[in-house]
Amino acid sequence: MFVFRPFRYFSRLSAHIVAAAIAAVALLPLTFGATAQAQANFDRPGGDYAHLEIVSGDPAACAMFCERDRRCRSWSFNYPSVKRGSAICWLKNSVPRRVSDTCCVSGVRGAGVVELRNRKIEAATDRYGGDYRSITVPPDSEGDHCKAACEADNRCRAWTYARPGYVGRDARCYLKDRIKPPRRKPGFISGVVR
Repeated sequence: MFVFRPFRYFSRLSAHIVAAAIAAVALLPLTFGATAQAQANFDRPGGDYAHLEIVSGDPAACAMFCERDRRCRSWSFNYPSVKRGSAICWLKNSVPRRVSDTCCVSGVRGAGVVELRNRKIEAATDRYGGDYRSITVPPDSEGDHCKAACEADNRCRAWTYARPGYVGRDARCYLKDRIKPPRRKPGFISGVVR
């Protein structure tokens, strides 16, 4: 005699669905790991359908705008420049190939902002205070001129570079005779020399 036991059937089915879902989640990093990251110093030209000014100058705000717009599949954030006083966020309805460019931070929907981090430079970081000298420097992507100015001055222990448009029209370098704690601040790059 056959006895139909619906709960046993559904519990087995549920177990298989849960196992399949866990396997799919485990494979996501392998499938999307290379493309699902937003990175500094990359642009994604093309596919623009909207742009907006980012008053805060924070690339993470651009990523959030894309996340909240269903049409958006990728985005590019342009730092303020001499020609344009504010940061601009470009929302895209496709995922164009990324191109190396120091003007920008770009990414795909669902990815956070990945700033360059190593022992020599601290992206999106200010070491507020300890300034004994401020100089105008040529704009660059990693504060190389500012770092070089600090290394050449025996009094300098740390430095902070401000991209153009964040503390004025020009790029500024702050040389510091004390090492202050780092704090997150978009548009700034810092480092410790000695």
